[in-house]
Amino acid sequence: MKSKNTHNKRGLCSNLFSKFKVLVLVILIIPFIGIAKVNAQNLLVVSGNTAEVLQYNGFSGAFIDAFVTSGSGGVGFPSALNFGPDGNLYLVSFATAEVLRYDGNNGAFIDTFVTSGSGGLANPRGLVFGSDGNLYVCSRDTNEVLRYDGTTGAFIDVFVTAGSGGLDSPNGIAFGPDGNLYVGGFISGVLRYNGTTGAFIDNFVPFGTVGNIQALLFGPDGNLYASSSSTDGVPRFNGITGALIDAFVAPGSGGLDNPRGIAFGPDGNFYVSSLDNDQVLRYNGTTGAFINVFVTAGSGGLDFPRGIIFRNLQPSSVPTLSEWGLIAMAGILGLAGLMVIRRKKATA
Repeated sequence: MKSKNTHNKRGLCSNLFSKFKVLVLVILIIPFIGIAKVNAQNLLVVSGNTAEVLQYNGFSGAFIDAFVTSGSGGVGFPSALNFGPDGNLYLVSFATAEVLRYDGNNGAFIDTFVTSGSGGLANPRGLVFGSDGNLYVCSRDTNEVLRYDGTTGAFIDVFVTAGSGGLDSPNGIAFGPDGNLYVGGFISGVLRYNGTTGAFIDNFVPFGTVGNIQALLFGPDGNLYASSSSTDGVPRFNGITGALIDAFVAPGSGGLDNPRGIAFGPDGNFYVSSLDNDQVLRYNGTTGAFINVFVTAGSGGLDFPRGIIFRNLQPSSVPTLSEWGLIAMAGILGLAGLMVIRRKKATA
């Protein structure tokens, strides 16, 4: 009888020890399958007629709040927006010829970063920060691109001189993968300028190929996307040669009417603000096929949508897999200790 009990106890211990080895293996694996915290992103949309920046859920398109409240900081008919190296939001105030700065986390007004008319700024449109950390702004009425100190907002110089290369009514602006500056004019196509000196290089995309450019964006594929209000579409151009690839978003696709801001989202899809029907539309980021109306007409008071951009949210405090792994490790080690104690008792 004693032998049988001893055999059963040894079998039990062997079984517990086998489970213990499996748990040890799990402990070793879990920390390595952990993932980094994922920064969710919400969509910010300039609402021109209400002089505010509205925030929408980056996954569902549902209205959240007015990230920049109406008239905050004296903003008048805002158009383009961008985040700076400091993480704050920079907003073009078209009516006051200024660039205003807001807290990138809560939208609170910080200051007037570029004062009214600084350096001759008139009818400001697109803006972008360069690799030098400075701010470049399209001055539409003077047919120039002006450069400002990226820390203080002080005027530095006229980076692209008036009418250089035939520049006329500049709207869209972007630095390319080659480090050069690309500027889209209302009636001048896409012009390329030296990213260091501002000197004219070439007519990258002739006006006859695309007209009435509102925004420019280099996509994850390295190609250039341009919203065209004259065609109600978004053509795509080779990012190296400027040759037309295709009508990425076909004219009027999904009801697109007078496209303005463009952006690639965290889901890899392509988003376009549709000015004349107060919507933001979503398209397949690879094919350009229409997916859905992401922000419905007038949602949250949206009126005359212009620039759009996605903003990173603060990382969630919910533990990641790696953190859950550490928590699980502590629990498993405690359980393993209990099993060892039980094993000793069983063999006693």
